[in-house]
Amino acid sequence: MLPTLVLVGRPNVGKSTLFNRLTRSRDALVADQPGLTRDRHYGRGRVGERPYLVVDTGGLEPVAKEGILFEMAKQSRQAVDEADVVLFIVDGRAGCTPQDTIIATQLRKTGKPILLLVNKAEGMMRSKVTADFFELGLGEPYPISSAHGDNVNEVIEIAMEHFPDEIIEEDNGAEKPPKLAIVGRPNVGKSTLVNAILGEQRVIAFDQPGTTRDSIYIDFERDGKQYTIIDTAGVRRRGKVDEAIEKFSVIKTMQAVEDANVVVLVVDAKDQITEQDAHVADFVLQAGRALVVAVNKWDGLDEHQRMMVKNDMERKLHFLAFAKRHYISALHANGIPSVLKSVDEAYAAAMAKLSTPLLTRALISALDTQRPPKNGRFQPKMRYAHQGGSNPPLIVIHGSGLDDVPASYTRFLERTFREIFKLEGTPMKIQYNSTKNPFEGKKPRALTEAEQRSAHRARIRGRKMWGG
Repeated sequence: MLPTLVLVGRPNVGKSTLFNRLTRSRDALVADQPGLTRDRHYGRGRVGERPYLVVDTGGLEPVAKEGILFEMAKQSRQAVDEADVVLFIVDGRAGCTPQDTIIATQLRKTGKPILLLVNKAEGMMRSKVTADFFELGLGEPYPISSAHGDNVNEVIEIAMEHFPDEIIEEDNGAEKPPKLAIVGRPNVGKSTLVNAILGEQRVIAFDQPGTTRDSIYIDFERDGKQYTIIDTAGVRRRGKVDEAIEKFSVIKTMQAVEDANVVVLVVDAKDQITEQDAHVADFVLQAGRALVVAVNKWDGLDEHQRMMVKNDMERKLHFLAFAKRHYISALHANGIPSVLKSVDEAYAAAMAKLSTPLLTRALISALDTQRPPKNGRFQPKMRYAHQGGSNPPLIVIHGSGLDDVPASYTRFLERTFREIFKLEGTPMKIQYNSTKNPFEGKKPRALTEAEQRSAHRARIRGRKMWGG
Protein backbone atom coordinates (compact mmCIF):
# COMPACT_ATOMS: atom_id res chain seq x y z
CA MET A 1 0.00 0.00 0.00
CA LEU A 2 1.44 3.35 -1.03
CA PRO A 3 1.89 6.06 1.61
CA THR A 4 -0.31 9.13 1.22
CA LEU A 5 1.03 12.68 1.53
CA VAL A 6 -1.64 15.39 1.81
CA LEU A 7 -0.97 19.05 0.99
CA VAL A 8 -2.92 21.52 3.15
CA GLY A 9 -2.76 25.23 3.85
CA ARG A 10 -4.45 28.54 3.19
CA PRO A 11 -5.56 29.40 -0.35
CA ASN A 12 -2.85 30.55 -2.77
CA VAL A 13 0.19 29.37 -0.82
CA GLY A 14 1.37 27.14 -3.70
CA LYS A 15 -0.15 23.74 -2.97
CA SER A 16 -1.15 23.00 -6.57
CA THR A 17 2.25 24.11 -7.86
CA LEU A 18 3.90 21.69 -5.44
CA PHE A 19 1.42 18.95 -6.47
CA ASN A 20 2.40 19.37 -10.12
CA ARG A 21 6.08 19.22 -9.26
CA LEU A 22 5.70 16.08 -7.14
CA THR A 23 3.61 14.28 -9.77
CA ARG A 24 5.75 15.62 -12.68
CA SER A 25 2.56 16.74 -14.40
CA ARG A 26 0.31 19.70 -14.98
CA ASP A 27 -2.74 17.93 -13.64
CA ALA A 28 -3.66 20.64 -11.13
CA LEU A 29 -4.70 24.06 -12.38
CA VAL A 30 -2.33 26.82 -11.30
CA ALA A 31 -2.97 30.57 -11.49
CA ASP A 32 -2.36 33.67 -9.40
CA GLN A 33 -5.85 33.52 -7.94
CA PRO A 34 -6.87 32.11 -4.55
CA GLY A 35 -9.44 29.34 -4.28
CA LEU A 36 -8.71 27.74 -7.64
CA THR A 37 -8.52 24.16 -6.31
CA ARG A 38 -11.82 23.14 -4.73
CA ASP A 39 -11.81 19.33 -4.51
CA ARG A 40 -9.28 16.73 -3.45
CA HIS A 41 -6.97 15.90 -6.32
CA TYR A 42 -4.95 12.66 -6.30
CA GLY A 43 -1.71 11.90 -8.10
CA ARG A 44 1.36 9.66 -7.94
CA GLY A 45 4.85 10.77 -7.11
CA ARG A 46 8.20 9.09 -6.71
CA VAL A 47 11.36 9.91 -4.83
CA GLY A 48 14.18 7.66 -6.00
CA GLU A 49 12.62 4.21 -6.30
CA ARG A 50 9.95 4.89 -3.67
CA PRO A 51 6.46 5.71 -5.00
CA TYR A 52 3.78 7.52 -3.00
CA LEU A 53 0.34 9.10 -3.39
CA VAL A 54 0.01 12.87 -3.11
CA VAL A 55 -3.28 14.72 -2.52
CA ASP A 56 -3.87 18.35 -3.42
CA THR A 57 -6.64 20.10 -1.48
CA GLY A 58 -8.55 23.35 -1.66
CA GLY A 59 -7.60 26.17 0.67
CA LEU A 60 -8.36 25.40 4.31
CA GLU A 61 -10.31 28.43 5.53
CA PRO A 62 -10.94 27.70 9.21
CA VAL A 63 -13.26 30.69 9.69
CA ALA A 64 -15.70 29.77 6.89
CA LYS A 65 -19.10 28.68 8.25
CA GLU A 66 -21.09 28.25 5.03
CA GLY A 67 -20.91 28.46 1.25
CA ILE A 68 -18.23 27.23 -1.11
CA LEU A 69 -15.32 28.08 1.24
CA PHE A 70 -16.91 25.93 3.94
CA GLU A 71 -17.28 23.02 1.49
CA MET A 72 -13.65 23.42 0.40
CA ALA A 73 -12.47 23.32 4.02
CA LYS A 74 -14.62 20.24 4.62
CA GLN A 75 -12.93 18.46 1.70
CA SER A 76 -9.51 19.41 3.06
CA ARG A 77 -10.32 17.99 6.50
CA GLN A 78 -11.48 14.72 4.93
CA ALA A 79 -8.19 14.51 3.04
CA VAL A 80 -6.26 15.00 6.29
CA ASP A 81 -8.18 12.05 7.79
CA GLU A 82 -6.84 9.89 4.92
CA ALA A 83 -3.26 11.15 5.24
CA ASP A 84 -0.21 9.22 6.41
CA VAL A 85 1.82 12.45 6.48
CA VAL A 86 0.47 16.02 6.28
CA LEU A 87 2.51 18.62 4.43
CA PHE A 88 1.36 21.95 5.89
CA ILE A 89 2.33 24.70 3.44
CA VAL A 90 2.65 28.34 4.43
CA ASP A 91 3.69 31.45 2.51
CA GLY A 92 7.21 32.58 3.44
CA ARG A 93 6.72 36.00 1.87
CA ALA A 94 3.44 36.70 3.68
CA GLY A 95 4.75 35.55 7.07
CA CYS A 96 2.78 33.73 9.76
CA THR A 97 -0.91 34.71 9.63
CA PRO A 98 -3.75 34.16 12.13
CA GLN A 99 -5.26 31.59 9.72
CA ASP A 100 -1.97 29.65 9.78
CA THR A 101 -2.13 29.54 13.57
CA ILE A 102 -5.71 28.21 13.57
CA ILE A 103 -4.90 25.56 10.95
CA ALA A 104 -1.81 24.46 12.90
CA THR A 105 -3.93 24.02 16.03
CA GLN A 106 -6.45 21.90 14.11
CA LEU A 107 -3.72 19.77 12.56
CA ARG A 108 -2.06 19.04 15.91
CA LYS A 109 -5.35 17.59 17.17
CA THR A 110 -5.36 14.97 14.38
CA GLY A 111 -2.24 13.26 15.70
CA LYS A 112 -0.90 12.88 12.15
CA PRO A 113 2.81 13.37 11.34
CA ILE A 114 3.15 16.95 10.10
CA LEU A 115 5.90 18.65 8.11
CA LEU A 116 5.80 22.45 7.99
CA LEU A 117 6.90 23.71 4.55
CA VAL A 118 7.64 27.42 4.09
CA ASN A 119 7.00 28.02 0.40
CA LYS A 120 8.14 30.84 -1.90
CA ALA A 121 11.52 30.92 -0.10
CA GLU A 122 13.66 31.20 -3.23
CA GLY A 123 16.39 33.81 -2.86
CA MET A 124 15.79 34.30 0.88
CA MET A 125 17.96 33.41 3.87
CA ARG A 126 16.78 30.23 5.61
CA SER A 127 16.95 31.69 9.11
CA LYS A 128 15.01 34.79 8.09
CA VAL A 129 12.21 33.14 6.10
CA THR A 130 11.51 30.45 8.71
CA ALA A 131 11.82 32.54 11.90
CA ASP A 132 8.11 33.54 12.15
CA PHE A 133 6.85 29.97 11.84
CA PHE A 134 8.49 28.38 14.89
CA GLU A 135 5.62 29.83 16.92
CA LEU A 136 3.22 27.34 15.24
CA GLY A 137 4.72 24.59 17.40
CA LEU A 138 5.06 22.07 14.55
CA GLY A 139 8.78 21.54 14.77
CA GLU A 140 11.40 22.86 12.38
CA PRO A 141 10.03 24.73 9.33
CA TYR A 142 11.55 23.65 6.01
CA PRO A 143 12.03 26.39 3.39
CA ILE A 144 11.13 25.30 -0.15
CA SER A 145 10.19 26.72 -3.53
CA SER A 146 7.47 24.69 -5.23
CA ALA A 147 7.86 26.83 -8.37
CA HIS A 148 11.64 26.33 -8.66
CA GLY A 149 12.00 22.98 -6.90
CA ASP A 150 14.35 24.20 -4.16
CA ASN A 151 14.62 21.63 -1.33
CA VAL A 152 11.48 19.78 -2.52
CA ASN A 153 13.13 16.35 -2.87
CA GLU A 154 14.81 16.76 0.50
CA VAL A 155 11.53 17.32 2.39
CA ILE A 156 9.83 14.42 0.58
CA GLU A 157 12.68 12.14 1.63
CA ILE A 158 12.14 13.32 5.21
CA ALA A 159 8.41 12.58 4.88
CA MET A 160 9.14 9.09 3.55
CA GLU A 161 11.32 8.28 6.56
CA HIS A 162 8.07 7.53 8.40
CA PHE A 163 7.62 4.39 6.27
CA PRO A 164 9.84 1.31 6.14
CA ASP A 165 10.95 0.34 2.65
CA GLU A 166 9.19 -3.02 2.68
CA ILE A 167 5.67 -1.57 2.89
CA ILE A 168 6.16 0.66 -0.13
CA GLU A 169 5.15 -1.51 -3.04
CA GLU A 170 3.74 -0.90 -6.47
CA ASP A 171 2.09 -3.51 -8.65
CA ASN A 172 3.28 -2.55 -12.12
CA GLY A 173 1.84 -5.71 -13.66
CA ALA A 174 -1.70 -5.13 -12.45
CA GLU A 175 -4.36 -4.42 -15.05
CA LYS A 176 -5.42 -0.78 -14.97
CA PRO A 177 -9.08 -0.18 -14.04
CA PRO A 178 -11.37 1.44 -16.62
CA LYS A 179 -11.50 5.23 -16.51
CA LEU A 180 -14.97 6.73 -16.40
CA ALA A 181 -15.36 10.48 -17.19
CA ILE A 182 -18.52 12.33 -16.11
CA VAL A 183 -19.14 15.23 -18.54
CA GLY A 184 -21.87 17.71 -19.40
CA ARG A 185 -22.96 21.32 -19.12
CA PRO A 186 -22.57 23.21 -15.82
CA ASN A 187 -25.06 22.45 -13.05
CA VAL A 188 -26.58 19.30 -14.58
CA GLY A 189 -25.59 17.22 -11.54
CA LYS A 190 -22.21 15.74 -12.49
CA SER A 191 -20.65 16.00 -9.02
CA THR A 192 -23.88 14.78 -7.42
CA LEU A 193 -23.74 11.73 -9.71
CA VAL A 194 -20.09 11.12 -8.76
CA ASN A 195 -21.01 11.21 -5.06
CA ALA A 196 -23.97 8.87 -5.68
CA ILE A 197 -21.72 6.37 -7.47
CA LEU A 198 -19.09 6.56 -4.71
CA GLY A 199 -21.64 6.49 -1.90
CA GLU A 200 -20.05 9.47 -0.12
CA GLN A 201 -19.67 13.25 -0.36
CA ARG A 202 -16.39 12.90 -2.20
CA VAL A 203 -16.59 16.05 -4.36
CA ILE A 204 -18.31 19.37 -3.77
CA ALA A 205 -21.89 19.42 -5.05
CA PHE A 206 -23.15 22.99 -4.73
CA ASP A 207 -26.15 24.75 -6.27
CA GLN A 208 -23.95 27.07 -8.29
CA PRO A 209 -22.76 26.58 -11.87
CA GLY A 210 -19.02 26.13 -12.23
CA THR A 211 -18.36 24.68 -8.76
CA THR A 212 -15.98 22.08 -10.22
CA ARG A 213 -13.10 23.74 -12.08
CA ASP A 214 -10.59 20.92 -12.39
CA SER A 215 -10.81 17.27 -13.46
CA ILE A 216 -10.73 15.10 -10.33
CA TYR A 217 -9.52 11.48 -10.64
CA ILE A 218 -10.86 9.10 -7.98
CA ASP A 219 -10.13 5.38 -7.66
CA PHE A 220 -12.97 3.32 -6.18
CA GLU A 221 -14.39 -0.19 -6.00
CA ARG A 222 -17.99 -1.23 -6.46
CA ASP A 223 -19.36 -4.77 -6.49
CA GLY A 224 -15.83 -6.14 -6.50
CA LYS A 225 -14.79 -4.14 -9.60
CA GLN A 226 -12.15 -1.41 -9.70
CA TYR A 227 -12.78 1.88 -11.50
CA THR A 228 -11.27 5.34 -11.84
CA ILE A 229 -13.96 8.01 -12.03
CA ILE A 230 -13.22 11.50 -13.37
CA ASP A 231 -15.36 14.42 -12.25
CA THR A 232 -15.01 17.22 -14.79
CA ALA A 233 -15.87 20.90 -15.07
CA GLY A 234 -19.04 21.86 -16.91
CA VAL A 235 -18.54 22.83 -20.55
CA ARG A 236 -20.26 26.09 -21.46
CA ARG A 237 -20.83 27.55 -24.91
CA ARG A 238 -17.66 29.15 -26.23
CA GLY A 239 -19.16 32.66 -26.14
CA LYS A 240 -19.83 32.33 -22.41
CA VAL A 241 -16.34 31.17 -21.42
CA ASP A 242 -14.90 34.50 -20.30
CA GLU A 243 -12.54 33.78 -17.41
CA ALA A 244 -9.09 32.43 -18.23
CA ILE A 245 -9.55 29.93 -15.38
CA GLU A 246 -12.75 28.59 -16.93
CA LYS A 247 -11.07 28.25 -20.32
CA PHE A 248 -8.43 26.05 -18.68
CA SER A 249 -11.25 24.06 -17.03
CA VAL A 250 -12.79 23.34 -20.43
CA ILE A 251 -9.40 22.18 -21.71
CA LYS A 252 -9.07 19.88 -18.67
CA THR A 253 -12.49 18.40 -19.43
CA MET A 254 -11.51 17.70 -23.02
CA GLN A 255 -8.25 16.10 -21.85
CA ALA A 256 -10.25 13.94 -19.42
CA VAL A 257 -12.45 12.72 -22.29
CA GLU A 258 -9.35 11.80 -24.28
CA ASP A 259 -7.92 9.97 -21.25
CA ALA A 260 -11.13 8.08 -20.43
CA ASN A 261 -12.28 4.67 -21.63
CA VAL A 262 -15.99 5.39 -21.10
CA VAL A 263 -17.79 8.73 -20.88
CA VAL A 264 -21.09 9.33 -19.08
CA LEU A 265 -22.82 12.32 -20.68
CA VAL A 266 -25.10 13.92 -18.10
CA VAL A 267 -28.02 16.03 -19.37
CA ASP A 268 -30.64 17.89 -17.34
CA ALA A 269 -34.15 16.53 -17.84
CA LYS A 270 -35.65 19.78 -16.56
CA ASP A 271 -34.02 21.72 -19.41
CA GLN A 272 -34.47 21.08 -23.08
CA ILE A 273 -31.63 19.22 -24.80
CA THR A 274 -29.47 22.14 -25.82
CA GLU A 275 -27.08 22.77 -28.66
CA GLN A 276 -24.25 22.61 -26.13
CA ASP A 277 -25.32 19.08 -25.08
CA ALA A 278 -25.00 18.07 -28.73
CA HIS A 279 -21.58 19.76 -29.00
CA VAL A 280 -20.25 17.88 -25.96
CA ALA A 281 -21.67 14.61 -27.31
CA ASP A 282 -20.08 15.26 -30.70
CA PHE A 283 -16.68 15.85 -29.09
CA VAL A 284 -16.96 12.52 -27.24
CA LEU A 285 -17.90 10.85 -30.52
CA GLN A 286 -14.97 12.44 -32.37
CA ALA A 287 -12.65 11.25 -29.59
CA GLY A 288 -13.95 7.73 -30.22
CA ARG A 289 -14.92 7.09 -26.62
CA ALA A 290 -17.53 4.61 -25.43
CA LEU A 291 -20.57 6.47 -24.15
CA VAL A 292 -23.49 6.18 -21.75
CA VAL A 293 -26.15 8.92 -21.56
CA ALA A 294 -27.59 9.75 -18.12
CA VAL A 295 -30.71 11.93 -18.13
CA ASN A 296 -30.63 13.42 -14.63
CA LYS A 297 -33.40 14.98 -12.45
CA TRP A 298 -35.93 12.58 -13.99
CA ASP A 299 -37.87 12.28 -10.73
CA GLY A 300 -39.10 15.89 -10.98
CA LEU A 301 -41.03 15.45 -14.25
CA ASP A 302 -44.59 14.37 -15.01
CA GLU A 303 -45.47 11.92 -17.81
CA HIS A 304 -46.02 14.63 -20.43
CA GLN A 305 -42.68 16.27 -19.66
CA ARG A 306 -40.89 12.90 -19.82
CA MET A 307 -42.36 12.19 -23.23
CA MET A 308 -41.22 15.62 -24.45
CA VAL A 309 -37.66 14.97 -23.20
CA LYS A 310 -37.48 11.60 -24.96
CA ASN A 311 -38.72 13.11 -28.23
CA ASP A 312 -36.21 15.94 -27.84
CA MET A 313 -33.37 13.45 -27.40
CA GLU A 314 -34.42 11.47 -30.47
CA ARG A 315 -34.26 14.63 -32.58
CA LYS A 316 -31.11 16.30 -31.21
CA LEU A 317 -28.97 13.32 -30.13
CA HIS A 318 -29.96 10.88 -32.88
CA PHE A 319 -26.27 10.33 -33.74
CA LEU A 320 -25.82 8.62 -30.34
CA ALA A 321 -28.05 5.68 -31.23
CA PHE A 322 -25.27 3.26 -30.21
CA ALA A 323 -25.25 4.58 -26.60
CA LYS A 324 -27.60 3.36 -23.90
CA ARG A 325 -29.76 5.96 -22.15
CA HIS A 326 -30.70 5.95 -18.49
CA TYR A 327 -33.21 8.17 -16.75
CA ILE A 328 -31.92 8.77 -13.23
CA SER A 329 -31.96 10.94 -10.13
CA ALA A 330 -28.41 11.47 -8.91
CA LEU A 331 -29.67 13.30 -5.83
CA HIS A 332 -31.67 10.26 -4.68
CA ALA A 333 -29.23 7.68 -6.21
CA ASN A 334 -31.99 6.23 -8.41
CA GLY A 335 -30.79 4.30 -11.46
CA ILE A 336 -27.10 4.23 -10.51
CA PRO A 337 -26.64 0.41 -10.77
CA SER A 338 -28.03 0.37 -14.31
CA VAL A 339 -25.67 3.17 -15.34
CA LEU A 340 -22.65 1.23 -14.05
CA LYS A 341 -23.87 -1.93 -15.78
CA SER A 342 -23.97 -0.04 -19.08
CA VAL A 343 -20.52 1.38 -18.34
CA ASP A 344 -19.19 -2.17 -17.95
CA GLU A 345 -20.83 -3.25 -21.21
CA ALA A 346 -19.56 -0.22 -23.10
CA TYR A 347 -16.02 -0.76 -21.77
CA ALA A 348 -16.10 -4.43 -22.77
CA ALA A 349 -17.30 -3.46 -26.26
CA ALA A 350 -14.66 -0.75 -26.65
CA MET A 351 -11.85 -3.12 -25.64
CA ALA A 352 -13.20 -6.21 -27.46
CA LYS A 353 -10.71 -8.43 -29.32
CA LEU A 354 -12.14 -9.59 -32.65
CA SER A 355 -10.41 -12.35 -34.59
CA THR A 356 -9.73 -12.02 -38.32
CA PRO A 357 -11.72 -15.18 -39.32
CA LEU A 358 -14.80 -14.00 -37.41
CA LEU A 359 -14.57 -10.49 -38.84
CA THR A 360 -14.17 -11.85 -42.36
CA ARG A 361 -17.20 -14.11 -41.94
CA ALA A 362 -19.20 -11.12 -40.65
CA LEU A 363 -18.06 -9.11 -43.71
CA ILE A 364 -19.16 -11.93 -46.07
CA SER A 365 -22.54 -12.02 -44.31
CA ALA A 366 -22.94 -8.27 -44.86
CA LEU A 367 -21.98 -8.63 -48.54
CA ASP A 368 -24.56 -11.40 -48.98
CA THR A 369 -27.20 -9.05 -47.61
CA GLN A 370 -26.16 -5.96 -49.55
CA ARG A 371 -23.30 -5.29 -51.96
CA PRO A 372 -21.58 -1.89 -52.08
CA PRO A 373 -22.82 0.27 -54.97
CA LYS A 374 -20.76 0.57 -58.14
CA ASN A 375 -18.15 3.28 -58.43
CA GLY A 376 -18.40 4.19 -62.12
CA ARG A 377 -17.95 1.00 -64.19
CA PHE A 378 -16.47 -1.02 -61.34
CA GLN A 379 -17.95 -2.42 -58.15
CA PRO A 380 -15.80 -2.36 -54.98
CA LYS A 381 -14.57 -5.82 -54.00
CA MET A 382 -14.13 -6.53 -50.28
CA ARG A 383 -12.03 -9.62 -49.56
CA TYR A 384 -11.30 -9.83 -45.81
CA ALA A 385 -11.28 -7.78 -42.58
CA HIS A 386 -9.13 -7.62 -39.45
CA GLN A 387 -9.05 -5.53 -36.27
CA GLY A 388 -6.67 -2.59 -36.32
CA GLY A 389 -7.17 -1.22 -32.78
CA SER A 390 -9.39 -0.81 -29.72
CA ASN A 391 -11.10 1.99 -27.79
CA PRO A 392 -12.81 2.47 -30.20
CA PRO A 393 -12.73 -0.77 -32.23
CA LEU A 394 -11.07 -0.17 -35.62
CA ILE A 395 -11.93 -2.62 -38.38
CA VAL A 396 -9.71 -2.62 -41.46
CA ILE A 397 -11.28 -3.97 -44.68
CA HIS A 398 -9.02 -5.06 -47.55
CA GLY A 399 -9.99 -5.31 -51.20
CA SER A 400 -9.90 -3.38 -54.46
CA GLY A 401 -11.74 -0.29 -55.63
CA LEU A 402 -12.49 0.80 -52.07
CA ASP A 403 -11.41 4.42 -52.36
CA ASP A 404 -14.92 5.81 -52.77
CA VAL A 405 -17.19 3.54 -50.72
CA PRO A 406 -20.16 5.79 -49.78
CA ALA A 407 -20.74 6.76 -46.16
CA SER A 408 -24.18 5.14 -46.21
CA TYR A 409 -22.63 1.73 -46.90
CA THR A 410 -20.02 2.28 -44.18
CA ARG A 411 -22.86 2.91 -41.72
CA PHE A 412 -24.53 -0.32 -42.92
CA LEU A 413 -21.30 -2.25 -42.19
CA GLU A 414 -21.05 -0.62 -38.75
CA ARG A 415 -24.59 -1.73 -37.89
CA THR A 416 -23.85 -5.25 -39.11
CA PHE A 417 -20.64 -5.61 -37.09
CA ARG A 418 -22.32 -4.09 -34.04
CA GLU A 419 -25.22 -6.56 -34.19
CA ILE A 420 -23.05 -9.63 -34.82
CA PHE A 421 -20.47 -8.87 -32.11
CA LYS A 422 -22.90 -7.10 -29.71
CA LEU A 423 -20.76 -3.97 -29.54
CA GLU A 424 -23.18 -1.75 -27.61
CA GLY A 425 -22.11 1.58 -26.18
CA THR A 426 -19.04 2.23 -28.31
CA PRO A 427 -18.52 4.03 -31.61
CA MET A 428 -16.70 2.15 -34.34
CA LYS A 429 -14.27 3.11 -37.06
CA ILE A 430 -13.95 1.37 -40.42
CA GLN A 431 -10.85 1.84 -42.56
CA TYR A 432 -10.53 0.69 -46.18
CA ASN A 433 -7.24 -0.59 -47.60
CA SER A 434 -7.53 -0.83 -51.36
CA THR A 435 -5.08 -2.99 -53.30
CA LYS A 436 -3.15 -0.98 -55.89
CA ASN A 437 -2.02 -2.16 -59.35
CA PRO A 438 1.79 -2.24 -59.00
CA PHE A 439 2.17 -1.13 -62.65
CA GLU A 440 -0.36 1.71 -62.41
CA GLY A 441 1.13 5.01 -63.56
CA LYS A 442 4.39 3.43 -64.75
CA LYS A 443 5.58 3.84 -68.35
CA PRO A 444 6.52 0.61 -70.16
CA ARG A 445 10.26 -0.04 -70.32
CA ALA A 446 11.82 0.46 -73.77
CA LEU A 447 12.95 -2.85 -75.37
CA THR A 448 16.61 -3.43 -76.01
CA GLU A 449 17.82 -4.05 -79.60
CA ALA A 450 18.14 -7.80 -78.94
CA GLU A 451 14.61 -7.91 -77.46
CA GLN A 452 13.26 -6.05 -80.49
CA ARG A 453 14.88 -8.62 -82.89
CA SER A 454 13.50 -11.50 -80.82
CA ALA A 455 10.01 -10.00 -80.94
CA HIS A 456 10.29 -9.49 -84.70
CA ARG A 457 11.25 -13.15 -85.24
CA ALA A 458 8.33 -14.22 -83.07
CA ARG A 459 5.89 -12.22 -85.20
CA ILE A 460 7.32 -13.77 -88.38
CA ARG A 461 6.94 -17.31 -86.96
CA GLY A 462 3.39 -16.47 -86.02
CA ARG A 463 2.49 -15.36 -89.50
CA LYS A 464 4.04 -18.49 -91.08
CA MET A 465 2.19 -20.70 -88.63
CA TRP A 466 -1.13 -19.15 -89.57
CA GLY A 467 -0.35 -18.88 -93.25
CA GLY A 468 0.09 -15.08 -93.20
